[in-house]
Amino acid sequence: MKRNDSQQLHQNDLLGSWLIEASAQLKPVSDIPALESQMVASHILGKPQSWVIAHPEVVLGHSLIEKMNGVLRSLIDGCPFAYITGQREFYGRPMEVRPGLLVPRPETELLIEKALRWLENHPKRRSAVDVGCGTGCIAVTLAAEVVDLIVDAIDVDPLAIQLTNQNAANHNVQDQVATFTGYLLNPIQRQYDLICANLPYIPSDTVKDLPAARYEPVLALDGGTDGLRLVEPLLQQAVDKLRFGGLILLEIEASQGKTAPALAQQYFPDATVLLHRDLAGLPRIVSIQSK
Repeated sequence: MKRNDSQQLHQNDLLGSWLIEASAQLKPVSDIPALESQMVASHILGKPQSWVIAHPEVVLGHSLIEKMNGVLRSLIDGCPFAYITGQREFYGRPMEVRPGLLVPRPETELLIEKALRWLENHPKRRSAVDVGCGTGCIAVTLAAEVVDLIVDAIDVDPLAIQLTNQNAANHNVQDQVATFTGYLLNPIQRQYDLICANLPYIPSDTVKDLPAARYEPVLALDGGTDGLRLVEPLLQQAVDKLRFGGLILLEIEASQGKTAPALAQQYFPDATVLLHRDLAGLPRIVSIQSK
């Protein structure tokens, strides 16, 4: 057999060829098809993405191709990659993720940045709560970044409590993070310096057409008619749970740039209420600074 014939024989089994084909299939449903195809190969091959990129000549066996194609089909169907790998990086740390819980989003890192800046400027303020903690990404990240911070994490879902505890242990902050099952701030009778919440905020009419709702829990997405179904009762509870001079940080949907701050000012008329935009220039965080 000539060398060219041998090369042709294995052409479709080459890692580089698979990446090109996978990227083409992902293109209609992904903003980063090349990157996601590399992520699939990295996950199945157990190699860093840098290795995958650097070794297009590697010949793949049939079983590996079948596994990679199976993951590829799931991605094309809309399954979050984090559900496939069981992990998502958040603020530079790997967080365990499970189906049934919302996958941490990069947008939420803006809330972390605002919280850390405030904590840095208020070194005596060291009690915080993460309301609707989900995977615990907010609570665990804040605890890991601020070693003397004590954080409570609350959620109605027992799976969220379980995973928050697991992520806290994974990052050695289990002594700083305490978990509670319950509705918003109801399980807690004390006050906090910092209240953080990434509650369901997508209007119900929008959720039904949202691709994420096919796999991620609607409970963690649906914020009611105006997207503020849980934000208002949280603000009502927070009036008695926020310490004098404390801060509330709320993640919101882009369409709530006027309604959410107005609602916050209603419950905290003497506070400084500010709207913060994300890197895309969209409304993302509402901060409420108590005076």
